[in-house]
Amino acid sequence: MATKNLLETWRGIAYNQEQTQKQYDEFWAAYFAQEKEVYKDILSKHGTPVTGTVEELAKKYNMEALTMVGFLDGIDESLKKSNDLENITETSEVSLDYDDEKLYKNMVAARADWLYGLEEWNDILSEDKRKVLYKEEKLSGTVVKEKKVGRNDPCPCGSGKKYKYCCGR
Repeated sequence: MATKNLLETWRGIAYNQEQTQKQYDEFWAAYFAQEKEVYKDILSKHGTPVTGTVEELAKKYNMEALTMVGFLDGIDESLKKSNDLENITETSEVSLDYDDEKLYKNMVAARADWLYGLEEWNDILSEDKRKVLYKEEKLSGTVVKEKKVGRNDPCPCGSGKKYKYCCGR
């Protein structure tokens, strides 16, 4: 039998269908508290990418290696260079060199107001820029339907005829 890699193990624990709602809520509350502390640190060191092995970073942020893998899974889409999470081990070198705007938008998309609302963002992105990014992300999931052409409206092809006598036939 093949052994699970760290990412599969993390996902198995984090998304365990056999736990009660209370256990699920407690697990994620504890994780989000740790995640917030890591983000506070890496945002406060803006411009200096945090690097190290999974084990070193887990020790640095006072968490288990599996929890650090979960953090890496969450931030991976926001990194300038993705880490190889499918083959990650405790001794794998990882980098937390993130793209400011991508990270902020991904936090908004995840509805993680405890993260995109951190005061550390004040030194990285202006308030106006954060508002623009927030709005862009919120609108990215909005479907806008174009106005339907009525049968008596001018034809959109530019012929000058009514739609019903032109392209609407």
